[in-house]
Amino acid sequence: MTTKKGFTTTLLHSDRLKKPEHGALHKPIHTSVTFGYDDVQDLVNVFQNKASGFAYSRQGNPTVSALEHKVTQMENGFATVCFATGMAAISSSIIALIKHTDHILASSYLFGNTRSIFQSFIDMGLDVTFTDATSVENIKTELKTNTKLVFVETIANPATQIAELEAIGNLCEEKGIIFMVDNTMTTPYLFKPVNVKASLVINSLTKYIGGHGNALGGSVTDTGLFNWTNFPNIYEGFKKQVKPENLGVTQIRKKGLRDAGGTLAPEAAHSISVGSETLALRMDRACSNAMELAEFFGSHAKIKKVFYPGLVDHPQHKTAEKLFRNFGSLMSIELDESVDCFTFLNKLELVVKSSNLGDTRTLAIPVAHTIFNELGAEKRAEMGISDNMIRLSIGIEDIEDLLADFSGALK
Repeated sequence: MTTKKGFTTTLLHSDRLKKPEHGALHKPIHTSVTFGYDDVQDLVNVFQNKASGFAYSRQGNPTVSALEHKVTQMENGFATVCFATGMAAISSSIIALIKHTDHILASSYLFGNTRSIFQSFIDMGLDVTFTDATSVENIKTELKTNTKLVFVETIANPATQIAELEAIGNLCEEKGIIFMVDNTMTTPYLFKPVNVKASLVINSLTKYIGGHGNALGGSVTDTGLFNWTNFPNIYEGFKKQVKPENLGVTQIRKKGLRDAGGTLAPEAAHSISVGSETLALRMDRACSNAMELAEFFGSHAKIKKVFYPGLVDHPQHKTAEKLFRNFGSLMSIELDESVDCFTFLNKLELVVKSSNLGDTRTLAIPVAHTIFNELGAEKRAEMGISDNMIRLSIGIEDIEDLLADFSGALK
């Protein structure tokens, strides 16, 4: 009898147990764009979803497929489709599943680029409502008869609001609505959205899962909980060719990945796959560093406010404590008005002034001037983003060095 394996053990041996070529421990990088068949019927069967296989790398590749299997394992899901970026995963999934007559409910605290693509959908005529997802009552209030999807993030970037995930999941299950959860900030190690009845789970693989800032990627995982046979937007052709449980993931792969073309390169898939093996180790260290820094900032006279779910005065601290293994390594700080945020950032010597997050290195960026600049001052104020807010992605450096760097800059 096979013994149940832990999170890291499963990742380490995921490729090997699938028996890759020549006894390799990792799935090799397959750079071929096309795949040939001796019998044309075999090629036809792949095209018609009657057999598994590869026809053209825009919609599937052996190296990428191995990563998809690994992400599915991480999320305790049913199946995964990988994309070139996390944004490609989000936008392509919406394109694949939602029609112009449908309504989407989304958290009002979405990350800047995610909110931007939803705004683009609005400009194209799609009905999207933004609402405060920290309370399920706001979701209930905004529901419409044509609401087909609710989209939230586990921890909002940058002000760390946490959606009322359990209650929203129960509501979506009751109403037959797709519940799409972006798990990037928590990762499958800290939280599994399937436990709150998520239908689809988004991960920006660029961030913590890849972990080293050297490869772009994204994924959407079907948890297996949503009944796709009752979803009216599934194409009739797929219903005739595909098993009922595969309808959602097939439509995302065919209509989202194949048609929109946001394909993950095999070289990037390999880098992300190897990086993911140390996800748990990196997250444990980064979360520990983040907690210690949050307490340091919370007692510092030049820090006006700290946004971190691990602090007991965080509005959703109890929710985070209940649902997540740890509180993550994303935080933001609001500097006192006496401190110029540019001067503070330029005084940092170890911390990298950079976009991105989930790197092994600690990164810092002035929020209002960069990643949320396009949103405008009024919308930033609604989201709790001041001109003196700094977003921090805490890395795995020695905590003594991080404390010394921040202490020095605040002087």
